Amino acid sequence: MEQLGDKKWGFQRNQELEASSISVRGVLKQLMANRNEEDQRSTIPLGGADPSIYPSYQTTPFVADAVADAVRSFNFNSYASNVGIAEGRRAVAEHLSKDLPYQLSADDVYLTVGCTQAIEIVVSVLARPGANILLPRPGYPQYAARVGCSSLEARHFDLMPEKGWEVDLDSVEALADENTVAMVIINPSNPCGNVFTYQHLKKIAETARKLGIFVISDEVYAHLAFGSNIFVPMGVFGSIAPVLTLGSLSKRWIVPGWRLGWIVTSDLNGIFQESGFAESLRSHLEITTDPPTFMQGALTQILEQTKEDFFSKILNIMREDADFLYERIKEIPCLTCPHKPEGSMVVMVKLNLSLLEGVTDDVDFCMKLAREESVIVLPGIALGLKNWLRISFAVEHSLLDDALGRIKAFYNKHAKKE
Repeated sequence: MEQLGDKKWGFQRNQELEASSISVRGVLKQLMANRNEEDQRSTIPLGGADPSIYPSYQTTPFVADAVADAVRSFNFNSYASNVGIAEGRRAVAEHLSKDLPYQLSADDVYLTVGCTQAIEIVVSVLARPGANILLPRPGYPQYAARVGCSSLEARHFDLMPEKGWEVDLDSVEALADENTVAMVIINPSNPCGNVFTYQHLKKIAETARKLGIFVISDEVYAHLAFGSNIFVPMGVFGSIAPVLTLGSLSKRWIVPGWRLGWIVTSDLNGIFQESGFAESLRSHLEITTDPPTFMQGALTQILEQTKEDFFSKILNIMREDADFLYERIKEIPCLTCPHKPEGSMVVMVKLNLSLLEGVTDDVDFCMKLAREESVIVLPGIALGLKNWLRISFAVEHSLLDDALGRIKAFYNKHAKKE
């Protein structure tokens, strides 16, 4: 038999992929692995943003019926168009147009396998040697991870906690150059929990126009706004600068595992068409996986007929738990929440290490919290902001109460002695 030990093979690990493989899932997996298996208490997961397992957050049975109806119709068993079934695309266009000063068409909509694939597609279309894209810090790490796998450079602009996590537009202008292609915003924000005002979104659009770039607006948490700022879609400003909106059913309908999303162009000046970007987007969709056709077929029923009382119930629960979290954080001296959460399902909390003994940074805090109290929160470094934490409040209220009590006990155990 041939000896293979000294054989030189033509493949090896992809270090670029490895360097960009930090993900929320990966970090949470490490934290879960660090739990004390002898701890008899249940683990309380405040690190993710998937409340679908909790009775209070169950999706409405209506949307399950819509999917079942689509399957039983036998109308959606064939391959679909690469951009999505026309009926589903029209439904998304009609749904989003309710919040816009103009009407979208089905041609503006491209259906995707959730918002994650939408990110992958957009980054892939933009990628070319020398080009760069502007990403928020803190931000959703999927963007940086995907950019790291492509011929595209990530440049990070700051969000300002002292100003309600608004975009530092001066840093955006300082980072941009002739090779900048787009900037990303997330509204309502993951991970910050803020909702941008109409005035601030308009300034973002005006900055993008000035720089000659377009705005990628991640609106996966669209309408999950329960504070003083109402949700305004970035597409409202599509006459100022081109806007690419990413969205999905995942969060508002509490069905993240269903993986049905969309990319939508809001571009009243036709710049996406004129530049060839829209054609590149359609071409890329020819070589990607399509969403399941029965999910596409259910879209019209889901988007047009879900009752408003379902959305109101979810918002009321989220508002109460966000307020509860904000007040309880004040009882834990080493944590500070600079801005009361107004949207999405998460909030950023600052960690004061000077008040703790034997805790070196946010990762160490989270690892020890998982080990000692079986509570999982996400270290801010995974989102680009060291010595902060991202905490989800979208869990059953009793679990949130229990978790915050355990975090306070953890502080008391590790507090510096005067």
